[in-house]
Amino acid sequence: MARAYRDQARREAEELCARLPWLTSGQAEDLSRHYVQRRLAVTRRMLRDTAERAAELRAEYEARYAALRRDLLRRHAVCACAVLACGVGLCALAGLLTAR
Repeated sequence: MARAYRDQARREAEELCARLPWLTSGQAEDLSRHYVQRRLAVTRRMLRDTAERAAELRAEYEARYAALRRDLLRRHAVCACAVLACGVGLCALAGLLTAR
């Protein structure tokens, strides 16, 4: 990937120098070198920023997922307790009704 970015930057530098016909060959080479260096620096910065943002988003999503899992577990526990309490209550009621 790095080679592709460098090759693309070189092609762009060559196109730029072709539009400036008054440059000497030394000036064109210097301009091309500076352009490629600058373009690669910008590309590195963009890739680094993208990777950092991806890490931030991953942390946010993992935190949200953990919160959702806790809420879901809590709801299931409450429902299970409610079903168990209803079952115990019905058993107790049935026991009272059959004892009479």
